[in-house]
Amino acid sequence: MCVEIERKFLPRSDGWRQLAHDAQRLRQGYLNNETRCSVRVRTSAEQAWLNIKSVTIGAMRQEFEYEIPLADAHKMLDTLSLKPSIEKVRYFVPVGKHVWEIDEFEGDNAGLIVAEIELEHPDEEFEKPDWLGEEVTDDVRYYNTSLCRHPYKDW
Repeated sequence: MCVEIERKFLPRSDGWRQLAHDAQRLRQGYLNNETRCSVRVRTSAEQAWLNIKSVTIGAMRQEFEYEIPLADAHKMLDTLSLKPSIEKVRYFVPVGKHVWEIDEFEGDNAGLIVAEIELEHPDEEFEKPDWLGEEVTDDVRYYNTSLCRHPYKDW
């Protein structure tokens, strides 16, 4: 079984920016009103993926991801996905043996920044940089599926 173990935090400062070694602009949309799973389409500059993730609160969830043709993804985002779409720039920040993914949201979620780390197992130790703030892993408001239905601008 494919399992994602991911923890989410709010950065307390912009200290991560000087450490970012790469960035990728992402657009994603959800194709269902989830009850058991979310079905997401995501694009970056030249690639696209279909992602199915169990609707489970917390750090550990089932996840399946498949690359799909970019043109198909754009069509799905434009015609099938719930609105608003999630638009963000993802920055990659190496810290210790992990790479943090820092999502800076745009559009209806502008102003929100979330730091995520993927782990091998739920109790795995990881370095907590000084720019790292409050953990929000268990707060459903910070899940992208929630941000699609209840954008940050409406909080």
